[in-house]
Amino acid sequence: MVRRAGDPPPRILYGVIELQHLTKRYGGTLAVDDLSFAVAPGHVTGFLGPNGAGKSTTMRLILGLDAPTSGQALVNGRRYTSFRKPLREVGALLDASAVHGGRSAYNHLLCMARANGIGLKRVVQVLEQVGLASVARKRVGGISLGMKQRLGIASALLGNPGVLMFDEPVNGLDPDGVRWIRDLLRSLAAEGRTILLSSHLMSAMALTAERIVIIGRGRLITEATVAELTARHRSLEDAYMALTSGSLEYGAA
Repeated sequence: MVRRAGDPPPRILYGVIELQHLTKRYGGTLAVDDLSFAVAPGHVTGFLGPNGAGKSTTMRLILGLDAPTSGQALVNGRRYTSFRKPLREVGALLDASAVHGGRSAYNHLLCMARANGIGLKRVVQVLEQVGLASVARKRVGGISLGMKQRLGIASALLGNPGVLMFDEPVNGLDPDGVRWIRDLLRSLAAEGRTILLSSHLMSAMALTAERIVIIGRGRLITEATVAELTARHRSLEDAYMALTSGSLEYGAA
C-alpha cells in the first residue's frame, strides 16, 4: 500500500497469544478445559468469566507459572519459558501485592531490569510514565494499593514488550486512575501491541476493549467484538450475564 504525505505512520504489529487445546487439572479439579483462542495485535481483548471460571489460571499458564496438563499456550509462536529475556517479549500484571515490601519502587524495577538486560534510563522512564517518580524511593510496603497497581503496570511496561497481560489492573485506583489506565491500554493497542485484559468492571471493559473472550467452567463460551455483543443485548453487562448464566463457581480462579 502506498502512503501519501500526511498519512498516519503504519502501526507496528506485534505477536499473538495462542491457546491450543489448553487443559489444566489440579488433582480432581478441572480448572481449564480444552481451551483454544487467539489474542491478536492492534486492539484490547477483554477476558471475562465468573469467579472460578479459569481466567487467572489461564494467564498463569500463558506465563509459564503453571504447567498445562495438556495442550499449549504460545506467545509469538513460542512458549514463554523459552524466552531468554522474557520482559522484552511479554509484560504482565497479575498480582500487584506480589512485591517485596521492604524494597523501593525504584529498586524493584531495577532488579527486574538488570535480569533482562534493560538499562537504567528505562526504569526512570516507566516510573514517570505511571506517575510514581515522586515516590520512587519509598518502600513499597508503605505505599497505597493504587500506587502498587501503578508499580505493577510499570513492571509490565519495563521491557517495552509487544504483548501485555493485565489481571484486574484498576483495583485500588480512583476514577482518574481508572481513566488513565483505560487511555494507556488503548494507546498501547493503537501502537499495534497485543493486549489481554481481565476485569470484572463491565463499564470500564466496554469503554476499553474492542474484542471480548468469555469463558465459564474453564471452557470457551464466546469470542466476539464488543459491537457484536451489544448489538444483540442492551449492554456488554447484559450480554455477559446472559452468556454466563449457566456458569457457577468452578475450581481455580
